[in-house]
Amino acid sequence: MKKAPTSRVDKLLGSMGYGSRSEIARLGKVGGVVLDGADLTDVSKRIPVTPDLPSRLEIDGEPLDPVPGLVILLNKPLGMTCSHKEDGALVYDVLPDRWRRRDPAISTVGRLDKQTTGLLLLTDDGDLLHRIISPKRHVAKVYRATLARPLEGHEATLFASGALVLEGEEKPLAPAVLEPISPTEARLTVTEGRYHQVRRMFAAAGNHVDALHRERMGGLALPEDLPPGQWRLMTPDQIAAVFAEPSAP
Repeated sequence: MKKAPTSRVDKLLGSMGYGSRSEIARLGKVGGVVLDGADLTDVSKRIPVTPDLPSRLEIDGEPLDPVPGLVILLNKPLGMTCSHKEDGALVYDVLPDRWRRRDPAISTVGRLDKQTTGLLLLTDDGDLLHRIISPKRHVAKVYRATLARPLEGHEATLFASGALVLEGEEKPLAPAVLEPISPTEARLTVTEGRYHQVRRMFAAAGNHVDALHRERMGGLALPEDLPPGQWRLMTPDQIAAVFAEPSAP
């Protein structure tokens, strides 16, 4: 069995955004760091960094954030950008301040453009991020599109053909599945993540997307009781569901 890595408590908490080493040292001296039910006044102590650490280590009376790796499910609202640096509202603004100080930093798993809403994953687990977005994984993304004009009936065949080439590109898109919902609404399942892909696909079919909402990634659906702008920490089962096939909505 692989031995768990160890870390100084102050260094670990600093990398998780809880504060500088001096701030964490002061917190330890006043009983703000509790390990296995006992005050840990010497935060220079080295401890194994294991997944069960949040059940053993408390900071200011609260369980330690997940370690190693934080995976967040966000219902992205309209108008927020998936960026660390752009002007205006960012998806990271809805997260606790300390999470925005984590090292490695939290990043979005792929991107939704400013005008797209719905299911967005964020994580500081680089290996997981790359597994989800890897073209070899073919993780399906399911979008609900509201269109400016009624569907004409040829779109499903066009998108499923594997021959559609987007403007400015040379490689055809992988086959995608279109499910009409109403004359001006459709559900589209894609397995790639090209720039503004869904909007460009409908543009290639002679239409325009007025509103776009991501409902699913793989077998993970956006919870109906998660309002826009709200987030949840993901469970291991939910993370595994990302790599499963989407079920019927």
